[in-house]
Amino acid sequence: MDYISIKGARQHNLKDINLNIPRRSFVVVTGVSGSGKSSLAFDTLFAEGQRRFMESLSTYARQFVEKLEKPDVDYIEGLSPSISVDQKTFQRNPRSTVGTITEIYDFMRLLFARIGTPYCPDCGHEIVSLTVESMIERLTGFSDGGDIHVYSPIVRGRKGEYRKEIEDLRREGFLRVRIDGNEFELEEEIKLSRYKIHTIEVLIDVVSPSNKKFGDRLEEALRIAIKRSGGTVNCIIDGTSLTFSESSSCPQCGFSYEEISPRLFSFNSPYGACTVCNGLGKKTFFDPELIIENPEKSLGQGAIAPWKNSKYYRGLLDSLSEHYGFNIDTPFNKLKKDIREKILYGSGNEKIKFQKEKRRWLEEYYETFPGVVRIISDWYNETESDEVRDSLSKYLVSTTCESCAGSRLKKESLTVLINGKSIFDLSISPVDEIIEFFINIKLNDREMIIAD
Repeated sequence: MDYISIKGARQHNLKDINLNIPRRSFVVVTGVSGSGKSSLAFDTLFAEGQRRFMESLSTYARQFVEKLEKPDVDYIEGLSPSISVDQKTFQRNPRSTVGTITEIYDFMRLLFARIGTPYCPDCGHEIVSLTVESMIERLTGFSDGGDIHVYSPIVRGRKGEYRKEIEDLRREGFLRVRIDGNEFELEEEIKLSRYKIHTIEVLIDVVSPSNKKFGDRLEEALRIAIKRSGGTVNCIIDGTSLTFSESSSCPQCGFSYEEISPRLFSFNSPYGACTVCNGLGKKTFFDPELIIENPEKSLGQGAIAPWKNSKYYRGLLDSLSEHYGFNIDTPFNKLKKDIREKILYGSGNEKIKFQKEKRRWLEEYYETFPGVVRIISDWYNETESDEVRDSLSKYLVSTTCESCAGSRLKKESLTVLINGKSIFDLSISPVDEIIEFFINIKLNDREMIIAD
């Protein structure tokens, strides 16, 4: 259809409006205050378009989208399922975008997981499948006479108690497992938190290079591990962990993807999110240069801006000055560098004598000092007072994360490409460029079936 046809629109102050709006065009609704612009655009058109769009979403996604009542209109023809991009953010979650809320990004993640070509983030070579023979060659070249512990990951980064899986391993005769990096004997009782993320690896074998049948035994252990996990094996030699995959290993430097799945491309998942900024793309921290409002002032004069009117924090600073032997009335910028560092970032493991005021006496206690920056940061994160958070926020600074350059994803996620583009490349591209990319995409027959 060439038009969106509206008949009998009576929402709010609209008076039986009949209107044809051209499709595939950029249309501006304008008029004086009270003329019905929002009633037509949002409360009639968008409300009906969103109702149709909601039918295509999962139950999970629907909880994040405001539900609108059916508008007072006779009928609307030619209206596609619609979304509204407002000037204001509709929720405070910094992880949500238009792409994630509408589930467009879900399709993107699935596409890259299924047809993306992985490249080594270390050396740039295309990742190829690694045979068992190649794994043995790498392990024997790496080992300096130490035993090789071969593990098969049966659960990777998922919540649950996994009592059945652990009991199955016992029945099959396995002796040990590694859960979240810690070793357990299977004969002991193992209780896991249902709501925490766990990684469970069963120990297949411990192979010693001194064994006469070293090669055969290592090959057998690797094949069993790969079969149980579906293609991945973890080996530990002299405390160093090596991960190999039948499908994703670099032929040059040995880097291996554990699993290329949709969650690898999610900045909401610990398996895809940048480990430095936790998937936010930015690092927010309390800046010492803002906290120390005037470095020419002394601590006694209130150089630490958030603490200048606090009797309690003045007591902490007095204890620090006594312990480290500096004068609290010395200008902050005249104090020794190591003293300034301890004041700002803490005493480490060194305990300091503090005094706590009781009703009629002072109680002494010994404790480490976490530092001004840490105390203010904890104060900001733990308070439920909006007033306190607002007052402390003026000492906050946000910078783009240096590790992921704002992409919010791990380096492994950014080196899986489709026609030379990463998922982040497409996510930050203008819509017309993305459309052009998918129109001209070059895929083989198998990839095209999946992509379609």
